[in-house]
Amino acid sequence: MDVTDLKVVDAVARHGSMNKAAAELNTVQSNVSARIRSLEDELGVALFQRSARGVQVTPAGRRLLPFAARLSKLLQDASCAARDDGQPNGVLEIGTLETTLALRLPQLIAKFAKTYPEVRPVVRTGTTCSLIQAVIDSRLEGAFVAGPVNHPQLHSELAFREELVLVTSPAIQSLAAVAGIDTLKTVVFRIGCSYRQRLDSLLANLGIQAPEPLEFGSIDAIIACVSAGVGVTLLPRGVVANAVREGLVAAHEIAPELAAVETVFVRRLDGYFSSALSTFLQSVRLDGAAAAPVPLAS
Repeated sequence: MDVTDLKVVDAVARHGSMNKAAAELNTVQSNVSARIRSLEDELGVALFQRSARGVQVTPAGRRLLPFAARLSKLLQDASCAARDDGQPNGVLEIGTLETTLALRLPQLIAKFAKTYPEVRPVVRTGTTCSLIQAVIDSRLEGAFVAGPVNHPQLHSELAFREELVLVTSPAIQSLAAVAGIDTLKTVVFRIGCSYRQRLDSLLANLGIQAPEPLEFGSIDAIIACVSAGVGVTLLPRGVVANAVREGLVAAHEIAPELAAVETVFVRRLDGYFSSALSTFLQSVRLDGAAAAPVPLAS
């Protein structure tokens, strides 16, 4: 097995087609098919299932794919490291929680991009679980996620501290009133969001069995549903500050052990630490406002 073998496996898996993989790799289908067959013979397992509609990755193939991605990223990192003269440049691809993107990153990224115009930031959003996996798989240089994170492959450092609040419609005046709702629903991000897990714990403390959640992909959609009385949610105080001031939602303080949350930045310990990423993280560390909780009202 060599680097080219893994590149072929990765291309075939992404396209689900030997033909399309061959076009991407600038070769002919027979070469791709022969390479896959030779590798399967060497490993003693089938990597793809062939059919008239194309090819599908087998379980063995799926286990191999992360190594292909990591090796490809390693080669890319080696090339970037050789050209990195300490001046931040190139693409900086990071991940973040929706809440962190809404609350903390716009000003930071705008300031960074203005100071370092040769860097092109690319920001992907997701849940804590999905972002951590993307960093482990080398699909992101790093990500802002809910802490703490303890993983042998990752370096983690504190970025921001937030205070979570229970967010309800304005008609609900207290936590006790929440406990009295017979048809309570939760409005949350998809599975993998740590705030969702804390919301379940909060409701359990109130004697409420966690109801079937309504899942949404954006903060605006969640706040709109809560404002309409569809359900309740748990979000950082600063994220809902404007909605509270406008009377769209109510924010209720919760127990400190559930309210206090840290947003950390994670990156692979063995990953290439580019000048662009190093400089960006330094700007996060030096941003005094980023370290302080955002107030609910002035």
